[in-house]
Amino acid sequence: MSTQSTVIPQTPLKFLWHLGSKYKLLGAISFTLVFFAEAFNVSIYYVSSRLVDHFTAAQSLLEQKEVLLFWGSLFVLTSAGNSFLYRLSGFTAIGWVIKFHKDGYDELYAYLSKHSHSYFSDRFGGALSNKISNAVDSSAGLMFQILWTFFSEFVGLLVTLALFFMVDVRIGLALLGMFLFVLVFNVLAVQKRRPLVVSYAAASSRARGEGVDTITNISAVRQFVQRDGELSRLSDIFRDRAAKDTKQSFFGELIMVANSIFSILMTSAVLLLMFALLSREALTAGTFVLVLGLLGRVGYMFITVGQAMNRFVREYGTVEEGLTEILQPHEIVDRPNATQLSANEGGIAWQHVMYRYEANTVFDDFSLSIKPHERVGLVGPSGAGKTTFVSLLLRQHDIEDGEILIDGQNIAAVTQDSLRRNIAVVPQEPLLFHRSIWENIAYGKPNATNEEVEHVARMAQAHDFITALPEGYDTLVGERGVKLSGGQKQRVAIARAMLKDAPILILDEATSALDSESEVAIQKALQELMEGKTVIAIAHRLSTLREMDRILVLDSGKIVEDGTHTTLTKAGGTYQKLWEHQAGGFLSE
Repeated sequence: MSTQSTVIPQTPLKFLWHLGSKYKLLGAISFTLVFFAEAFNVSIYYVSSRLVDHFTAAQSLLEQKEVLLFWGSLFVLTSAGNSFLYRLSGFTAIGWVIKFHKDGYDELYAYLSKHSHSYFSDRFGGALSNKISNAVDSSAGLMFQILWTFFSEFVGLLVTLALFFMVDVRIGLALLGMFLFVLVFNVLAVQKRRPLVVSYAAASSRARGEGVDTITNISAVRQFVQRDGELSRLSDIFRDRAAKDTKQSFFGELIMVANSIFSILMTSAVLLLMFALLSREALTAGTFVLVLGLLGRVGYMFITVGQAMNRFVREYGTVEEGLTEILQPHEIVDRPNATQLSANEGGIAWQHVMYRYEANTVFDDFSLSIKPHERVGLVGPSGAGKTTFVSLLLRQHDIEDGEILIDGQNIAAVTQDSLRRNIAVVPQEPLLFHRSIWENIAYGKPNATNEEVEHVARMAQAHDFITALPEGYDTLVGERGVKLSGGQKQRVAIARAMLKDAPILILDEATSALDSESEVAIQKALQELMEGKTVIAIAHRLSTLREMDRILVLDSGKIVEDGTHTTLTKAGGTYQKLWEHQAGGFLSE
């Protein structure tokens, strides 16, 4: 398990403490302000009762004016203090929560980015982003509820109980017993509701992920006339979410009904006690006003806390569901003593490598040596192991046995970042960000100058089409580069790899999306790019491999042929058959 997995707690309240405790001073100030604000808030009822008692006891108009001046002023000051302190807590709490809210996004995205290729292959990107947003945003919501609902109501409860005990110990004890009963009830009810909320949160994330997936592939939906089918499928998913939402929401409403009944019972009990006190003339008018005011506030507290508990458990479940998915142990981690890869030459050696994917053995005792600066082509039918070969070299998966060495260094013993820093990849499906063309090319070297970006764009035969666009290099390419043609995207990807200038170059069908004229120009650029580098090129278009130093024919994870293009086309083996079987330079699978 990675060290970071032990840093970020996986339970919502611990995660909230992890974030909030980074800014203890702001948090402490916020809670202190709320404490005194709520104390003032409840004290208003006491001041009101004293005002009534002293006013009714006054023997003259002058005494009444003095009472009104003193206790009335105290009433205004108490009300103003309550309002001022609450507003002040708003500024400190918002500043506090926004600070750790940003940290939450930073940490969860940083953790997510360390998951393996397999992790992302099995999940919707939109759903993962949604889970992070849910976890962080709902954590902020939880903190606001804890501060301004649960903590403030707890302080109010303490002051309220103290005032009721002042009125009569029996009333105080009755209320204390009722509060404890309601607290236990709500805690138990929330625990029963939590799995329902988690189930709903998972259904909600799935619905959003499926929706994003449909929108992302809207071209395929239209081309295959599957709009009705997709809408029907989404409707089923939304129906499932609605059913789970109804179930957990109805449970929450039942809790609210119970709290309302408890409030009515509590009010009735206190009024009966007050009636008994009045029958013995043991209750003043001011005390009566105090008790009525506090009773109204306690009834409001029951409803408020009940509603807050409903919101709390819903947000708690949302945070829990998001953290559970994101904070799974990292599949591939750097060793504690991992070093930086130093690949000056770029020699690659596979020594007795064993790798299984699920139940399939892809490589079994696989060995291969690629000399520094050697250009090697990989061919073979689908499932032969070509893509897995590249994935293992990039350490997107860990092998079960054996070693993969670069310049004599085991890639499992170096940091993943240093490994990938020394390898440039031009994939079959260009990976472009919804940013400008300049930013996409400069991704290979973030501190590149305009001259460097333009130079590699010219080498990749991309400069002309870029400058022909209305905004030139500032043109936004759209999500995954949808505004560019396949060939244009590929040329941008090639330019980016050229700019990275890594000692090892992987070309995965790098010219597959190019027309013949562009391919001729790109081949020349690739020759310059490959100069002085160790190259691994995967291609179905065998004509692109003619200039390779070696060509390896893979079949079922084994090297069945190894030689140059010229020798293999005359060897009477698999490669010769593939070459002769091609039409127009394409390999028929």
